Amino acid sequence: MIQKESPYKGKRGFKRIWNALGYSLTGFIDAYRHESAFRQEVALSGVLIPLSLILHASGEGHALLIGSILWVLLVELLNSAVEATVDRISLEDHRLAKRAKDIGSAAVLVSLVNAAVVWGLVLFF
Repeated sequence: MIQKESPYKGKRGFKRIWNALGYSLTGFIDAYRHESAFRQEVALSGVLIPLSLILHASGEGHALLIGSILWVLLVELLNSAVEATVDRISLEDHRLAKRAKDIGSAAVLVSLVNAAVVWGLVLFF
């Protein structure tokens, strides 16, 4: 099997940063196109992040509100990457594939609960 060279290999400085930004944007776009949960969370963040900026909260409160929403997006991206990797290896039902996907889903749930708790604490205490 011929191994393909990494797109990062040999690139340094600004060129490497520019390429990394391009790969990141491609990943974001792919997640948006192919993952309905990610689209829903992006839509929700499009409402909640601006709302967090107009709510009466301290600077730390604003940071917590926004950070908790960005954390949900981050965990969803990682979960989608795990799912895509598992599916790439095999679409066959396997207990370890199910476990990996279920654990990724649990991580998303924890991030959503975290966001709800943070919003509740910042807004009501």
